[in-house]
Amino acid sequence: MEDNTIKELNIVADSVNLDEVAAFVEEFLESHDCSMELMVTIAIAVEEVFVNIAHYAYGTEGGGKATVRLEFDEDKRQARFIFIDSGEAFDPLAKPDPDLDAYHKERRVGGLGILMVKKSMDDVVYERKDDKNILTLIKTI
Repeated sequence: MEDNTIKELNIVADSVNLDEVAAFVEEFLESHDCSMELMVTIAIAVEEVFVNIAHYAYGTEGGGKATVRLEFDEDKRQARFIFIDSGEAFDPLAKPDPDLDAYHKERRVGGLGILMVKKSMDDVVYERKDDKNILTLIKTI
């Protein structure tokens, strides 16, 4: 891949850094002529994943590192948003999707973020490699 098709941000996994992550992703998408509608969709998914890493990957200690790697395949017009952390092993795709009817009847709050990410992306892939969680969001723009 060409130089402008791969960008990487290494950052402390803390929700106070969300604005920096969001700006990093937005700049990348703008450089690849992404529509505003898709930018909003992607921004919501990126926020969900980064905040989950910030809140859960490193337990109560917090302060762990996260890498946000962005890749773009110009031929396919496909963007990959890769989140890497060294926190506790956790596959967010392992749990079955919630029953939305039961969810609404019980008036639950929260817990739909990963489902939303899965529905808004073309593909979402998780792997655990070298003691790292690697979650990849894929979207054609």
